[in-house]
Order: sequence, then C-alpha cells, then structure tokens
Amino acid sequence: MYKKVTWVEGASEPTIEVRIEPRANSRLVCSGCGRPGPGYDRLPTRRFQFVPLWPVAVFFVYAMRRVDCPSCGVTVERVPWARGKSRLTTSFRWFLARWAKRLSWDEVASIFQTLDAEVRQSIRFVCSDMWQPYLNVVAEQLQQAVHVLDRFHIMKKMNGAIDEVRRGEAARLERDGYEPVLKHSRWCLLKRRENLTEKQTVKLAELLQYNLQSVRSHLLREDFQQFWQDTSPVWAGKFLDQWCTRTLQSRIEPMKKIVRSLREHRDLILNWFRARGTVSAGAVEGLNNKAKLTIRKAYGFRTYEAIEIALYHTLGKLPEPEFTHTFC
Repeated sequence: MYKKVTWVEGASEPTIEVRIEPRANSRLVCSGCGRPGPGYDRLPTRRFQFVPLWPVAVFFVYAMRRVDCPSCGVTVERVPWARGKSRLTTSFRWFLARWAKRLSWDEVASIFQTLDAEVRQSIRFVCSDMWQPYLNVVAEQLQQAVHVLDRFHIMKKMNGAIDEVRRGEAARLERDGYEPVLKHSRWCLLKRRENLTEKQTVKLAELLQYNLQSVRSHLLREDFQQFWQDTSPVWAGKFLDQWCTRTLQSRIEPMKKIVRSLREHRDLILNWFRARGTVSAGAVEGLNNKAKLTIRKAYGFRTYEAIEIALYHTLGKLPEPEFTHTFC
C-alpha cells in the first residue's frame, strides 16, 4: 500500500517518490511459479519509474522481499506493478508503448528519459554479426562490455564464399567442356561431415580426388573449425593468423576476401574466447529462420493475430490430444 509521498530535493529534474509498504500479514508470492511461500529476507530499496505527472517524474520506492519457495527455492517476490528485474512499472511501459506508436523510439527515450544507464553498464557481453552499424552502436554505447562476433555469422560468411567458388568453378568446367563433377555438390561442400547423408558422403569422397578450388575451399573451412576448439585467446590468435596466411596463399579470391574480413575484426573474433563461448546468436537465428519459413509457407498473413497463432503452432510446444485410433 502507498505509505508516503515526498518531493525529492536536489534532483536533476522535478521528482516525486511514492514509498510502498506491504500490507500487514500479507502473503508473499513467488515470482517463478506464482505460489505463496514464507518470507526469507529483504533486499535493498529499489526505485520503479511510474507514469510521470508531466513534467514531474514519479518513482515507486520499495524494498523487495525474497520468498523461500518450496518449488523454486529462494526467489524475489512477485509485485503487481512490475515484472522481472525491470525498473519500469508495467503501467509506464504501456504508456511508453503508446507514445512509441506516434514518435520514434529515440524521441520517446529522450523525452521520458528511459535509457537506463545503470542497466546498460551492467551488461557484460554483447553478441552481433559484422554489420558496421551494429559495431558502431556497441562501441559507443557498451564500451565496458565484451563484444563478441557471433560464430554463426562467421561460418555463414565462409560458407557463402565456398558456394561462390563452387558456382564460378562449375561454370568454368562446363564452358571448357570438362566433366561436370561439381553437379549436385553444393551441400556436400557446405555441410559439416558429421551431418552428411550417405549419398553426400560418397559424393564428397569422389570430389576429394580432384584438385579443385571448391574442394580446397571446403578443406580450408574444415581446418578453420579447429579454431573454435582452442581455450586461450593467445593460441587461438596464433592459429587464426596461420590459417589466414595459408588461405591467402591459396589464391582463391572469395576465400581471400574472408581473410581480409577476419583480420579486420580479429580482436572482436578473439573475444569469443574471452567470453568463453557463453554468448551466441545461433538460437535467435534459428528462431528467425523458422518464423520466416512459417510466413513463407502461408504466402503471407492478412492479420497479426493469424501470424501469431501460426507461430505459436509451429514454434510452441503446444499440448496435443491423445488420439483414440493410431495408424501403423
């Protein structure tokens, strides 16, 4: 319940604080499972930003309690005005969402001063691809974080280079009247060996007998996979430098282009080992691909509700009924 409302003296902007205290004998609710449980202890006071009384900022002030939940262990209690670790109240988030439909996100953040520097400074790792705008924003806004170039995107670029080599070489072989040995070889060269089908394994074994640029590019990619097995940034850096030198000597232009990119972003790539492989965008990329596939299979959607249902159906582990009849 609301206990005391005070005007904050000396604040950088007009500010009101509303102190909140739990009702006497109120039961704590676990934020994990939603079940009531006995109290454990109390955390330091937090401030939760509420909808402003224009132009006066309003904050709820409350010392969160922890619950000794039988199911989840010791967790922070659930409160009705906020969720998770967010310092913004739910009402204020809805308020910002409505304004964000009318103004740009930057303008909304600037007007209502919602860029939480404390949260930003607490970020330890950030993962992105090599797109320059991402690199610029991270370098400017998250200087204290370890910026990791995602392994998924690095290997994706390398696979793109191998496929470019294969297409060009296949066209040259056909033009010069040679046997079309690269026909139906795309996935043989792009897949990891442990993921090849039996037919693709046989095809790759045949290709390895030829001294083709496509084959050499594939072998360079397979050799590069050892890079991720290192545990020290120093040894990983030495391996990377040696691999780049060997690849430049191959005189395969698309692979040389990959080398130039790796050398340009060398420090950020080695951050993978400083972060000890704890961050990756692979799961997000997989989710994005499945979402795109769902939309493509439906040839688009007329309403947001339809696409939401389709994505839940495809991506969610929804319960299925037990059928009376089964077919063998």
